[in-house]
Amino acid sequence: MELVNKNSILKEIPLFADLSRQEQNLIKQKSAFLEFKKGQVIYEENSPANAFFCVILGRVVVFTRDKQGNETIVEYLHRGKYFGIISLLTGESHSVTARALNDCLLLVISKENFDIILKRIPRLAIDLSRTLSRRLKNKGLHQKTIFESTVISVFSSYSQAGKSIYSLNLSLSLYKETHKSTIILDICPADSQHSLFNKLGFNGEYSIFNLSDNSAHFSGASEFVLKSKFGLDLVCLCYKPEDETSVRKLVEIITHLVNDYHYIVLDLPSLMERNVFNMLNQSDLIHILTSPEPVDLKRTCNLIERLKRRFKFEKAKISILINEYKSADLTSQEQLAILNHPIFATLPKIEFGAADRIVLDEPDCEYAKVIRRIARQIGECLVGLALGVGFAYGLCHIGVLKVIEEEKIPIDVISGSSIGALIACLWAIGKNSQEILEITREFKEPKYMWSLMDWTFPLLGFFKGKKLHTFFKKHLGSKTFHDVKLPLKIIAADVKHKQPKIMDKGLLSDAIMASCSMPGVFAPFIAQEGMLMDGGVINPLPTEALFKMGARKIIAVNVTPSREDILRERQKLKKDIIEEKTKKKSIFSLKRYLQSKLKTNILSIIFSSIEVMQSEMIKKEAQLADIVLHPGLRGIHWLELHRAEDFAKRGEEETRKNLDKIRQIINE
Repeated sequence: MELVNKNSILKEIPLFADLSRQEQNLIKQKSAFLEFKKGQVIYEENSPANAFFCVILGRVVVFTRDKQGNETIVEYLHRGKYFGIISLLTGESHSVTARALNDCLLLVISKENFDIILKRIPRLAIDLSRTLSRRLKNKGLHQKTIFESTVISVFSSYSQAGKSIYSLNLSLSLYKETHKSTIILDICPADSQHSLFNKLGFNGEYSIFNLSDNSAHFSGASEFVLKSKFGLDLVCLCYKPEDETSVRKLVEIITHLVNDYHYIVLDLPSLMERNVFNMLNQSDLIHILTSPEPVDLKRTCNLIERLKRRFKFEKAKISILINEYKSADLTSQEQLAILNHPIFATLPKIEFGAADRIVLDEPDCEYAKVIRRIARQIGECLVGLALGVGFAYGLCHIGVLKVIEEEKIPIDVISGSSIGALIACLWAIGKNSQEILEITREFKEPKYMWSLMDWTFPLLGFFKGKKLHTFFKKHLGSKTFHDVKLPLKIIAADVKHKQPKIMDKGLLSDAIMASCSMPGVFAPFIAQEGMLMDGGVINPLPTEALFKMGARKIIAVNVTPSREDILRERQKLKKDIIEEKTKKKSIFSLKRYLQSKLKTNILSIIFSSIEVMQSEMIKKEAQLADIVLHPGLRGIHWLELHRAEDFAKRGEEETRKNLDKIRQIINE
């Protein structure tokens, strides 16, 4: 297995990403890469702690064994997940066995070096202690079955923000998408009604646990845990606002629940009081809902500042969701300016009379799709699609999208470079594969391609790019990244700083133009960020952008010919030339044949040179992908935009050939 660059790895792993360069250098010096073959045991249950492990490539399964040797799988660990820390921090033996699910590359830090790192980087110890609290279980209850629990609080600074509907659907979606145990805690003041009981289909009387009752006792198999037919469990809790002991009781309940539930969702009352804030503080994640109206945005901004200032809440812990049940005239940029905090997601308006369990009863509506994507992000099972560069070769992407649509393969985030950026963008704004194919019919003959070329004095490029930019505006209009239906990242290259520029704000047509400005062919695109050019120069297969977005299952489509592809094509061409010469015995027919096959011009030379460079970069970028689709390109040329259907067919064939592998990755 080819080793990857340790510098880039440390920047990608969330645990190390925010460390200073000096601190990352220490990690680099004290760590090593180790390879484990499929089926190889990394460490055994009850063995002493020996190292910190982090998955770089491949997957690891952790499990326990009973006295009869039967295995119970606790978790599958993917890239960026670290393990072995409980034993290192507590001094106890390993509570699980870890085994390579397939060929793996792990970042490993020995116990001795791990201790040195924690002493030199104290804040890393704080981060790890939070993870420790999510993974430690009460061993007095029963055998460990949960690797890590996550507590999510849902809150709003005012009532009627859609908080409970969001809590319910997020919880339902977490269970449905991750297949992991989920429970929702409906917490209300003592004189309020619990709404989630009826919304989950329960009838009749139910028990309410009083957090203010010192004599009340909550156990793991409590009568207060209600099990719904939808796989989601519910506990109804009440408290007296003036009673501060209720928070301690809530902590006790959560301590029991983390032994049996991967996700614990707290639906908190919309009250600006100390008890509620203390309950919020028990969470790993806080989701705050607000409307897009200025008064509500300002109120939410004040709430966030209060949480950070008085209660020391971390900014990264708080996610803001804009619920569009109220309409407003503010743009996304104006909303951001008022909030002074990133917007995590926007919840589309729910139609009057819509079902309460939207993700189950109306799964194809936009609200359900957004909730599903949020749940998959929390559950670290986001599926990303990376569309690579290749000019006309990139039309293969259309066939890939066709299969994804027909087979209902879930795609949560998408990225693209150059032609891949254009097709990713069209798909992200809601155009299906057939509609994208219709756009390509504008190039029904080879000569139509040249209608997009506006020659200029070759100071920065042979073409100005204005006609191409106009073409993009024609099909994208004034749409911005705020208008896409799923998260989109467009990759360009920053000429001045010689680094990738990941674009996710502003006009889509501008981002696409920047990503398609092939060096030497088109003049660089001038934007506020500086001088930008083709994203394929730096990220021809943009998998890294997806990983940074949280995708842990990545499908990549590489339409750039490899060295092997080029060699095979040359051998085929050589064979065809010999056959043609033998067949016709005519120097003139041979000359015409060569001219038709070897379309050599300045564009071909530039494109071929870039292809050679890109093929090497693609090998490294492909390491982040779980599967790389590489359609056959024999017999078609990178300039033949008029053969869109042929290209799309190649993409469709390659995707269908790998459909079982794709499904296995998605469902793993």
